[in-house]
Amino acid sequence: MVQEIEKIKKTKQGRVVSNKMDKTVVVAVESYRPHAIYKKAVRRIKKFKAHDEQNACHIGDMVRIEETRPLSKEKRWRVVEILSKGSEV
Repeated sequence: MVQEIEKIKKTKQGRVVSNKMDKTVVVAVESYRPHAIYKKAVRRIKKFKAHDEQNACHIGDMVRIEETRPLSKEKRWRVVEILSKGSEV
């Protein structure tokens, strides 16, 4: 008896900081963690390269990204949905 186990994929949400590449966006995910010694909340920003098939994302958009198989050397995420449009400069 073979059971199919659905893998839960990691998701993150962040802001698009670059869309200069073709079908790729750079998403900055912001998190707050307490400092190890001083216990003050420290902001941590990590950037992820994500696959954007339709080139729909623009700088400033809030997006949800999902973990996927490796698509290139650094690209392991894909854009699932655009949560809100950012103000274009």
